[in-house]
Amino acid sequence: MRVDTTIFGTASLLTLTFGGNADIPVPLRADGPPAGPPVGFVGFWQNADGSVRLCLAEDWSYEGRVEGRRRAAKGTYSPYDGGLVLRDESGLRTPVLVADDRLEMAGHQLHRA
Repeated sequence: MRVDTTIFGTASLLTLTFGGNADIPVPLRADGPPAGPPVGFVGFWQNADGSVRLCLAEDWSYEGRVEGRRRAAKGTYSPYDGGLVLRDESGLRTPVLVADDRLEMAGHQLHRA
């Protein structure tokens, strides 16, 4: 049996891994990301075995990698309802729960690397 995986780009697979959802109602700003750098989130995050990694930049952009995937997912992030939302280049959105010193996405707990 042949499975056509071309419909699953890196961003889509990362979103599935992170539990993303294109239907999260994220308020969009006409003037770009929120003012100023994100406080407390900037830097590298990863899960315990390093298979899921996330880099949050000061300009509200991010890059995420999942072990076994060829390309990184890239996009922007913004604050939302006490957490964050990652929005990749294809428009898929992934909710991120901020808890203590970790980020939680679809069962993955990321700690500062």
